[in-house]
Amino acid sequence: MRSLRARLGTACLALAAAAATITITAPVAQAAYPPGFKSVGYQPSWSSNVSTIPYTKLTHINYAFVLPNANGTLQGIPEPGRLQQLVSLGHQNGVKVSLAVGGWNNGNDDNFEILAANANSRTTFVNALINVVNQYNLDGVDMDWEYPDPGAEGDNFTALMRQLGDALHSRGKLLTAAVVSEGPVANGVQPAVFGIVDWLNIMAYDGGSPHANYDWSINSVNFWKGRGLPASKAVLGVPFYSRPTYISYRDLVAQDPANANRDCYNGNCYNGLPTIRRKTTWALSNAGGIMNWELSQDTTTSTSLLNAIWETAGNGNPNPPASGTIVGYGGKCVDVAGANSANGTAVQLWTCNGTNAQQWSREGNSVRALGKCLDASGTANGAVTQLWDCTGAGNQQWTAESNGQLRNVGSGRCLDATGPSSADGTRLQLWDCAGSANQRWTFS
Repeated sequence: MRSLRARLGTACLALAAAAATITITAPVAQAAYPPGFKSVGYQPSWSSNVSTIPYTKLTHINYAFVLPNANGTLQGIPEPGRLQQLVSLGHQNGVKVSLAVGGWNNGNDDNFEILAANANSRTTFVNALINVVNQYNLDGVDMDWEYPDPGAEGDNFTALMRQLGDALHSRGKLLTAAVVSEGPVANGVQPAVFGIVDWLNIMAYDGGSPHANYDWSINSVNFWKGRGLPASKAVLGVPFYSRPTYISYRDLVAQDPANANRDCYNGNCYNGLPTIRRKTTWALSNAGGIMNWELSQDTTTSTSLLNAIWETAGNGNPNPPASGTIVGYGGKCVDVAGANSANGTAVQLWTCNGTNAQQWSREGNSVRALGKCLDASGTANGAVTQLWDCTGAGNQQWTAESNGQLRNVGSGRCLDATGPSSADGTRLQLWDCAGSANQRWTFS
């Protein structure tokens, strides 16, 4: 499902359960994320063992791809046994499975152009997809025509999507579509389509310098929102691979485990754990979810990008609501200087004393005291931390890691006791994450 050139080389942390028992009546994966938030993964027919997919960290899976013929019929389902197994395992875990139609296909969209231009072949195409949905007990269809041009093709795409949407929605099924990140070709997907689809999977990759960087990717989603797409229907796509050379994230981490926390390596750029967390945090407030291309390119360990999405947005969040003290270097507590709640008040180490200046709460990825948030004053090494009005920005988002680090989402750097020193009044700052004793924190 990767956009443009990305498909050319490929055939076309959870915490322990809470002490109280909670009864979940919704499907497991659907209940794991905030209401309406989608975690969508593409599963190619040509790779991976579907039995190893971490289903509980997904809400939807798109099986890629089936190709159309010019007369509206469909070519054969690739690896149909794998699709059947995917649907079975997905449904057992509360995950909805759709069939992705099209893909890059070496840039050849001739069959889409021809079938969409004719009412009879459009009907044939819709009927063929409904038959496949019924045969495999699928939950919907993900249209991946790359790309309808503005003008007549855009008109035909809208007509096709309206007919397909009517047929699927009347049967309680989903209709989604994968769309280009931005630019003039995006106008081939007309605003009328926004009211037809359940959501759009925005392929915010294969662009930007470096590849799929945070700002470029967020701008891609905002481009679609600016055209009228509701935020709830804008699903931000993230890559599990690098550019300009196509290397899977899994293989990059195998080359050097430190690559999990980088975005570039040997001239190739991708999204490491900090960037994935940062994008997910943004999507929680500004979009309808996160989509990835593609599942088989992820790791299966604590470096998993899908796991990072789950931790940041789902019930696997390592920062569940809680309150207490934060103990750090030398057994000292994180403290608000003078118990002053004014913006800009220093955050420091101090002998633990149980006062309100040392009482912190975790709410999502924010860390709060005295009604304000722990805030990084910048992104560079040495940027001091302070108390500030809560804004939800990346500089106020902190991810707890298994080794005790608190990683700042906005900078990718860690909360650090300057020096290192444990003296009363030691200012807390940002510094490159090293896992050292002065970067380890315990929420008690």
